[in-house]
Amino acid sequence: MSRRATVITASNRASQGIYADTSGEILREGLVALGYDVVGVTVVPDDIDKIREALTHSISSGIDLIVTTGGTGISEYDLTPEATAPLINKLLPGIPEALRAYSREKVPTADLTRGYAGVTDGSLIINLPGSPGGARDGLVIIERLAGHVLDQIAGVDHSPSK
Repeated sequence: MSRRATVITASNRASQGIYADTSGEILREGLVALGYDVVGVTVVPDDIDKIREALTHSISSGIDLIVTTGGTGISEYDLTPEATAPLINKLLPGIPEALRAYSREKVPTADLTRGYAGVTDGSLIINLPGSPGGARDGLVIIERLAGHVLDQIAGVDHSPSK
C-alpha cells in the first residue's frame, strides 16, 4: 500500500530564499527512502495562520503523513505547536517523547523541542525541529512508529503481543 506524505517547513528565512530548506529536503529524501510517496515540500513563514493553512490543506487532501520541520523551539517565532494543536483529534505524546529520548545524548537541548504528534481526519501529523539533525533523528522515529499508527488509522487489525 502506497502512503502519501508531505513536508511543511516553517522558516522565515527559508521562505524568503535567504537560505535553502535543508531539513525539508532531508525529510523528503528520507521519507522516499522509507517508501512514502512524497507529494511535496511546502515552505511557509513562521506565521501561525500560514502554518495552519498548510496543515489544513494537507489534511483535506487526504495526506497520510504530514511532517513539519521548524518552529518547535522557544523563540517568539516558534509557533508550529500552536498551529498544530487545535487540529489534532488524538494526541500521540509518545512520538515526541521518543524523539527527545533518541536525540538527547547527541544534543542535550533536544529536550527543549515542543513539537506535537497526533491524528486527525485520517492523517498523522508529526512536528520535528528545524535542524538537519532533528530531521534525521525524526526519520528514525517515523520509521519505528508511523507505519503502525497509519495501519491503525486505516483500520488494519493487529495481533496482540504474545
